[in-house]
Amino acid sequence: MPAIITNKFRRHNASQFVESFSETANTVYYMGLGRPQPFSTATRGDSRTDNEGTDTSPLTPVDSIQEEFYSFDDLLAAKRITTSDVSFAIPRRNWTTGTVYDYYRHDYGNRVTGGTTTQTANSGATNLFDATFYVLNSANNVYKVLDNNGNAASTVEPTGTSTSILTTGDGYKWKFMYSLSASQQVNFLSTDFMAVATDSTVSSAAVDGAINIVKIKTAGSNGSDGTHANIDIRGDGTGGKVSVTVSSGAVSAVTVTTPGTGYTFAYIRVADIVAAGATNLTGTELDVIIEPKGGHGKDAVDELGGFFVMTNTNFEGAETSNSGDFNTTNDFRRVSIIKDPKSGGSAATATTLRGVKAILLSGSPGSFTVDEKITQASTGAVGRVVEFDSTNKILYYIQTRFNNFGLDTNGNLTAFSGTNTITGADSSATGTPSSSTSTVDSVSFTSGYAASELDHDSGDVVYIENRAPITRASDQTENVKLVIEF
Repeated sequence: MPAIITNKFRRHNASQFVESFSETANTVYYMGLGRPQPFSTATRGDSRTDNEGTDTSPLTPVDSIQEEFYSFDDLLAAKRITTSDVSFAIPRRNWTTGTVYDYYRHDYGNRVTGGTTTQTANSGATNLFDATFYVLNSANNVYKVLDNNGNAASTVEPTGTSTSILTTGDGYKWKFMYSLSASQQVNFLSTDFMAVATDSTVSSAAVDGAINIVKIKTAGSNGSDGTHANIDIRGDGTGGKVSVTVSSGAVSAVTVTTPGTGYTFAYIRVADIVAAGATNLTGTELDVIIEPKGGHGKDAVDELGGFFVMTNTNFEGAETSNSGDFNTTNDFRRVSIIKDPKSGGSAATATTLRGVKAILLSGSPGSFTVDEKITQASTGAVGRVVEFDSTNKILYYIQTRFNNFGLDTNGNLTAFSGTNTITGADSSATGTPSSSTSTVDSVSFTSGYAASELDHDSGDVVYIENRAPITRASDQTENVKLVIEF
């Protein structure tokens, strides 16, 4: 049987996601940075290869169990996403002079009366949220297009924050919806998306079921010229009135004089126009535009299609104020969102979590270089250097599921252990693991070794993005904005 999942379900899912950050039994999300090694063709333990793309053209992640496990292998660190880091979002549409914008209609996609075609916007959209019916002006105010003056180009930028309908000199009618705050502009405004929120003043002024716009579908003929007033808007609401202007026998304008209230469907009868003085008028068809529930501006998120959620996370150098869990000597190529991970076997709560392993070296170790292969002959262990802290003699490393990156000669991932020498393949540097159990530079070592703070393979990876490498620095902040569409 014919069926649909409506946009309301998309909005519900987006709302549930946003609410999950702040509810009493809240969900904990972390944004992870990973993949210090270049994308390439990697050799598996069975000598087969996996194509991972290249740094200039990384492959799109696959939604698979394998991809989820793999994303933990080279995870560098993760930072918690808080409720203040999340906002509903909509596609950004800057007002540009000379553009023909769509206007708000309640019935895009519905069958046109008397035919089998559907109601479409000027742009060709058959769904309201695919239509270009709102704009962002140069003052960062958002307006809904209520009337585009018969599909004419917009040449006058809408301005102001009045709760009344705004008519500009180009014949467009606009409804102010909300303004982007300074914080929203910084955190939730990108090239393609922008925050959406409800303005309380606009919401309070909205009238449920009011009628403000009537469109002329067919002008008709043979009517008596003049402006004919006090014509009822029929339907399930009350109080609506219009005046109809007839020129050369055809309807040329319809003006709402009293918006009324409570309409979920409405129409204007030709007989009522005739009775008001337009004698012999025939063939006229008028479309009464029904406002969203609560009226224009009651719920901007719902009305403008806020089924996108934007997250905004800043990574400030090494995150020194948060135990310095992020390295700044290596780059990253993967961004992920991890839901409800664990740390040390318990639910993670810290602001940041280190994702790499670490070894505390004793004596005077050599200078290991970033990304080089390291080995421990006594165990057969293999890894890759993420960072070498020569001051504190800490070697940070990863072990992945591929040859020369984590697998030993037998195809197994073997842990580094004991106090046997570790050697760098490129630098020829050597170092002896310490046997100390201590905390150095906020890293807790047991017999010289520290596991990652974020428990690998814990929680659920709900987002993965592969990208070109991003180089980090201690005096640099990366701002990562992600847009999730429900």
